[in-house]
Parts: sequence; C-alpha cells; structure tokens
Amino acid sequence: MPFSFSFSFSFLSLLAFLSCRVLAAVYPDPANDFSCHSAIHPNPVILLHGLGATYYEDLNYLGDWLRSQNFCVFSLTYGAYEGLPPLGGLLPVNESAAEIASFVRDVHDKTNNGTGKVDLVGHSEGAFQTLYVPKFEGVAPLIDHVVAIAPPTHGTSFAGLVNLAYALGGNATRELVSFVLNTVGCHACDDLADGGWAIAKLNDGQPIAQAGNSVTVLMSQDDELVTPPSTSVVDEPGVTNLYVQDVCPSGPVGHIGEAYDLNVWNLVLNALEDTPDRTFSCTVGAPVFVYTRA
Repeated sequence: MPFSFSFSFSFLSLLAFLSCRVLAAVYPDPANDFSCHSAIHPNPVILLHGLGATYYEDLNYLGDWLRSQNFCVFSLTYGAYEGLPPLGGLLPVNESAAEIASFVRDVHDKTNNGTGKVDLVGHSEGAFQTLYVPKFEGVAPLIDHVVAIAPPTHGTSFAGLVNLAYALGGNATRELVSFVLNTVGCHACDDLADGGWAIAKLNDGQPIAQAGNSVTVLMSQDDELVTPPSTSVVDEPGVTNLYVQDVCPSGPVGHIGEAYDLNVWNLVLNALEDTPDRTFSCTVGAPVFVYTRA
C-alpha cells in the first residue's frame, strides 16, 4: 500500500477519533453571561476545549458542574475553519493562541469591572494553550490559576501513530509527516506532535509557568492519546503535577474521558480553590448530570 494513502488514512482516522462527534448542525455562540458575579469564586473561569472539539462538548459538563459550585464560566470555540461546520482546535497553534488571548482580555474587561484576574482550565490542546497563551500572548498578568488537563507539553506521538507513520513510510521524514498533517487540515496536529514547532517554542529554555500564575497539570496514567502521559509534566518550581491515579488509584480514565471524569473535576476544583488537600469520594465512570459536590 502506498505510504501517502496509508499515512493519510491513519491521520484522518485520528481526527475522527479526536472529535468523536458527527457535526450535522451549526450551534449558536456560547451563552457567556458577562453579568455573572460570584462572591465565593470571584475569578471568571475560561474553559478551553481540546483538538477537534468545540465549546459545547468536551468540557461542557465540567462547565455546568463548576457553575453548580458557584463559578462564573466562559467558553469559546477556537481554531475553527471559517465557513465550515464548527470543529475547533485545527488551525495553527499560534493563530488559536491569538484568538484565545483576545477572548481572555474580553472576559477580563467585561467582568468584575475589569479588575481582578481570570482562571484558565483546558483539556488536551486546550491544556497546552493554557500554558502557551500566558507565556507568549501577553496576558499572564490577567491570569490567576492555570489548570491543564493532559497537555502535550513536550509533544505527543498521538497514540504512536506518528511513529507508525515512520515505520510504514520507511524513509519518511518529519517534513513529510508535517506535510500530510497540514494537507488533511490539522495544522495543530503537526504543531503538537513530537518535533512540532509549537512544542519547541514552549520549551525554549525559558520558564513555561509565568510569574503570578498558579499552575496545576493533571494527567492520567491511562492516557492513550497524549503519549507517553509523562509528556504533560511541567518540571518547574511551584508547578503541581498530579496523576489522577495518585488520588484515585482505581479510577482508570483515558484521554477523552478526562474531560468527563468526576475525579478530574474535583481535582480541578481543588486547584481553583487552592485546596490541594481537600478529600473527596473517588468514583468510576462519567458523572454526566451529576452536579453534587463530593
């Protein structure tokens, strides 16, 4: 089988797996309530979805749960091609970063009379953006907490598919991998894969975590897509790196499941509330429509 066909098919399959959706309708803009104020949690929380996702799925249930905990939650679909069904996170990382930074400024300026700070919570590519945007887009002073769920901080092999492409292609090069990923429309896949330019830029020898930002990285030992899971770690002073299994050893959760897992949600809550020692009852399975505090 020719390399180009097998390789392209593999990554088209990857995109289908990443999205896990069939988009048959155009959804409206998110109902961001800029009049929302919370005395308990004054920082607005901005949710950043993963690659191939949108504001209305991936972190949408986490958003509902955080609202039930008296947070003001905001979201957007970033990195989508104009004029196509909304499928976010596909454009180059730097283009998405600029879009996200503009949204961060907008939320900051329209809430709490433009004072205070905002919190960022992201999953997958969105988690990478919670690290990338404060470092390179000039919004670090506006941000308090950063909670990155399964970021490909140091790059990912996408469940080994990048390595498989090398094996199938024989003389395949990183340039060819890049060409195929961009040809199928997933610029962010290229940027975030092992050897991607965005990975090199984030890890440029300067700190990833920015001054004044409280950074927590959440991971799962069972992550099958951001591989190896340890690629998420930000090994810097003051950064909390935590596997879900460190707290809930019997809670297996994969990459997509991390967005829907109640144990992960509680760890997000602990990070946002600066209560890392708060205990909660570990669960197994997606807690859809279960919005009680553990």
